[in-house]
Amino acid sequence: MDKTSVLQEARVFNETPVNVKRSTHVLTKILYLLNQGESLATKEATDAFFAMTKLFQSNDLELCAVAEDTIIVTSSLTKDMTGREDQYRAPAIRALCRITDVCHHDAIERYMKQAIVDRAPGVSSAALVSCRHIMKDSPDVVKRWVSEVQEALSSDCVMVQFHALGVLHQIRKSDKLAVTKMVSKLTSSSLRSPYAICLLIRIVARLIEEDEAGADSRLFDFLESMLRHKAEMVIYEAANAIVTLRKSSARDLAPAISVLQLFLSSPKPTLRFAAVRTLSKVAMTQPNAVTACNLDLENLIQDVNRSIATLAITTLLKTGSEGSVDRLMKSISSFLNDISDEFKIVVVEALRALALKYPRKQAVLMGQLADMLRSEGGLPYKEAIASTIITIIEDNPEAKEKGLDHLCEFIEDCEHTTLAVRIIHLLGREGPRTRQPARYIRFVYNRVILENAAVRAAAVSVLAKFGAQCDSLLNNILVLLQRCMMDTEDEVRDRATYYHAVLATRDSSLINQYILNPPQFALPSLERALVQYLRNDTSGPFDTHTVPTAPPPQEEKTSNIMEPAPRPEERIIPTHEKYAEMLSAIPQFVHLGPLFKSSVPLELTEAETEYMVRCIKHTFQNHIVLQFDCTNTLNDQLLERVSVVVEGDGWDVEVSLPCPSLPYSQLGSCYALLPIPEDIMATTGTLSATLKFKVRDCDPVTGEPDTDEGYEDDYTLEDVEITVVDHVQRAARSNFAAGWEELGATNELEDTFALSAMSTLEEAVTQITQFLGMHPCDRSDRIPEGKSAHTLYLAGKDYKFSRIVN
Repeated sequence: MDKTSVLQEARVFNETPVNVKRSTHVLTKILYLLNQGESLATKEATDAFFAMTKLFQSNDLELCAVAEDTIIVTSSLTKDMTGREDQYRAPAIRALCRITDVCHHDAIERYMKQAIVDRAPGVSSAALVSCRHIMKDSPDVVKRWVSEVQEALSSDCVMVQFHALGVLHQIRKSDKLAVTKMVSKLTSSSLRSPYAICLLIRIVARLIEEDEAGADSRLFDFLESMLRHKAEMVIYEAANAIVTLRKSSARDLAPAISVLQLFLSSPKPTLRFAAVRTLSKVAMTQPNAVTACNLDLENLIQDVNRSIATLAITTLLKTGSEGSVDRLMKSISSFLNDISDEFKIVVVEALRALALKYPRKQAVLMGQLADMLRSEGGLPYKEAIASTIITIIEDNPEAKEKGLDHLCEFIEDCEHTTLAVRIIHLLGREGPRTRQPARYIRFVYNRVILENAAVRAAAVSVLAKFGAQCDSLLNNILVLLQRCMMDTEDEVRDRATYYHAVLATRDSSLINQYILNPPQFALPSLERALVQYLRNDTSGPFDTHTVPTAPPPQEEKTSNIMEPAPRPEERIIPTHEKYAEMLSAIPQFVHLGPLFKSSVPLELTEAETEYMVRCIKHTFQNHIVLQFDCTNTLNDQLLERVSVVVEGDGWDVEVSLPCPSLPYSQLGSCYALLPIPEDIMATTGTLSATLKFKVRDCDPVTGEPDTDEGYEDDYTLEDVEITVVDHVQRAARSNFAAGWEELGATNELEDTFALSAMSTLEEAVTQITQFLGMHPCDRSDRIPEGKSAHTLYLAGKDYKFSRIVN
């Protein structure tokens, strides 16, 4: 469809008499073009508008936003708005409120007040909905219409009552006392509209959450009373509100669960879907409360609606007992053939949770997963299954060999390169630690013969790991690597040559350093260090110890549809390289060398204070740079020569860089450079911090200073703590035992410490890991159930860039 030809067709609007059918068709074409991203020039839009003035029933909102000289249209809409034809009045109100400027809202106030209380429900609803849109730009104007909105709230029309309550809540939502009074009045009266009651239930639930009121509150009694309402939508809304309250106990949930259980057997698919979806959410936090519904949920597995059946089976997997696992597996086998991959992934995630909940049933579950792995499906589905099997392997050492056998069988016919590479690397990590590591060599070497270059390269690396950890297999591995040197792909040949050369030395130190725990450099940092090395004297060798290691990858967490999406306004923390680039541009910090580590921002002031300051600690080889990000929240002050004075025992400030000027609501940074003490026991401490600045009063609107003079002032900040975590960088050790032996007994220290304010092993592991800033190795941060003692393996790199600390 061409824009020019459509605009030429718009001449039909000028015909006499107007051909309504053709005109409507052309309008549809124009709207289609706009929805496809086509834009109209101002003259094109204006000409089209003048041509459409005979089509008073037109509600072309998109054109109104770009056309000029639209007074004739607004006049026409005003005429329609106050006319006698109800079918024109409601669209005219919506269109007029959409195109009217903020400065003209007062001009239509009289018409809007009349429309809100109009006897025609369509007109009244259109006016109320338009009020919600006007509220975004002119809240004060709409607040003057409260009496009319309250009158509309008593309307006999269910939609008018619903829209009136929405407008009334939007007007008062910033005043908690006014909302409470409104809710108190409405809960004691009887609203006719089920839509309005549903909205009132949501408002009441929000008030309960904000006030942290319990089940004994009057508002909670109102929610329970709505469970006996005659309208099904109200009953469901009340039940959903009760089960989603954060502090509801199992006893409080019982009435709502009973109502949802009745909905499970409803002949209406919408009610069955709503009930099973809500019960699925409850099962995530309080599975015992949903157990009473298991029989009804099992009846839904064969529901003709596959969405309902999927939610039913996943809810059963969350709430079922250990004895019901076998029966559920039989139901799943016949169920999976009729659903799409998207629903299958939901089932797989539920199987993962069930496997972690009942370790003794992992063999049955793994067999089911293996059958699913061999069935038809796309890459996301197969990845979900493989991830679940890997989780079971990592959680239960007894299931390791069985799980590896299933994965080895799968990669024989795997069509997905990324998944094959992942499984091969898993074999390289877990295979050498099994009782018979030689049985996996065949599966790995088959990949060298049969697969593409990416899989072959991964297989070569895994063969080297077997040779590095299994002395009995080393000679055979060297022969296989020698064969791989004849590969057609240079990446495969280079890896084979490299690993063969390292393994042939039979030097355990070299093997540990370059195969089992190879250096993991941050590539941008390595590039920066190499460029800097080439710019200086290159007579000496390049020192890799000056290059920061890449942080180990964070473990992926299973996504949850119940978790809120991250808010767009959340501040994104800069990466290591952005900090390094920023600091290297400051002349006073050029000589510090490569940046070792940057901390997370530490708030030094309370929220909503006149000055906001946060500190970021940057650790170098011999220095620490304290970066203070400051924000002035006073619009009548201009701050100049802003600096932060820090003092602490054993710490001296070598360089202090102030911020020249700090206008209102703008971020400015000042810095303090501190040498790290030579004594390792003195590298931690607490520094007092004071914000010092010169204040100049200024105009709140323009920001211009009133005078050239000012006065000195200061502001006390929270203390800055330099702890162990500031001197240690997380380091990955794929083979902790080899790394530990590599350090030797001379670097080993042993001591006993007491843990305070820690009630569980999980809490102790978390706090120790956070305090030391090191990375858990060999999945030692996972604590099996029932253990009273645990060994935690951590690895990190100290600030001197010289050694890995285990």
